[in-house]
Amino acid sequence: MAIPLVGSCLAAALLLPRVAVGEELKSYTTTGDAIVESLTGATGDPARGRKLVVERTNTCILCHSGPFPEEKFQGDLAPNLSGVGSRWSVGQLRLRLVDASRINPGTIMPSYYRVDGLDRVANAFRGKPILSAEQIEDIVAYLATLRE
Repeated sequence: MAIPLVGSCLAAALLLPRVAVGEELKSYTTTGDAIVESLTGATGDPARGRKLVVERTNTCILCHSGPFPEEKFQGDLAPNLSGVGSRWSVGQLRLRLVDASRINPGTIMPSYYRVDGLDRVANAFRGKPILSAEQIEDIVAYLATLRE
């Protein structure tokens, strides 16, 4: 029964808004289990990040639950996001969004800022990340505020 749920989560991730065609991915360096430097050179906007997190057509709430009382239906496939800013550093959060498979190769979490080496991507979406660098930074900024 887990396979259809995983497929649903990954299929939903493939339908998310994409970065404009031709926009190049910003380079980054992974240090241990983190991407320490911002992808944009700036801190993201936590308010925009929260909006992205709770958009049902977008990212996190499809699989995660968290401190979003206005959202009746939240995911239960992945860990609760409450207190995530206390558990992981900004750099660790960033790597988990950019490419969680670098930490856990068997993860069901989509790589939101990766385009290479992905096998199950519709042709129309090949070569395009799910989120832009700015969106990644906004979500990281918001998640970092979720402290216990």
